[in-house]
Amino acid sequence: MTADQNWIWWIATIAIVVVAVFALWIWRKGRPFAEGDVFRASRWSRGNHLLPTQVLITPASVVQYTPKWIGKNEETIHLAHVASVRVETGMLLSNVFIETSGGSDPIACHGHRKSDAIKMKGLIEGYQTAYYRPPSGPGPAPQGPRPNGR
Repeated sequence: MTADQNWIWWIATIAIVVVAVFALWIWRKGRPFAEGDVFRASRWSRGNHLLPTQVLITPASVVQYTPKWIGKNEETIHLAHVASVRVETGMLLSNVFIETSGGSDPIACHGHRKSDAIKMKGLIEGYQTAYYRPPSGPGPAPQGPRPNGR
């Protein structure tokens, strides 16, 4: 091999290593950030091509997680502060808007599959129903009208 061919191999090797590190970084940032019901936006939607936004829905809160090249943005809303969930469906993908009772900007999640968007809304509504349901079990009997007016 000549010196010119040697440089070409070195440059090609370095380029392959750089591309591999870049791909590994994107893959690592795109993994689910937590256990449980995590919904990841499609990479085909706007703003999610390399680092897709993720939404975690738990019985206590809704978390929007947006990875960045270095660091992350994370916004959490307690389930008691979720005022409404709106789903806008398009031809292929859906947008989910989670409004708060505090008057701040809603969490906007763009580019989710339709089935994921519907499941997100159902989970939030189900967890809210359970959150506001009175506890059942042993305890004082409910006070109400008694038979025969006594």
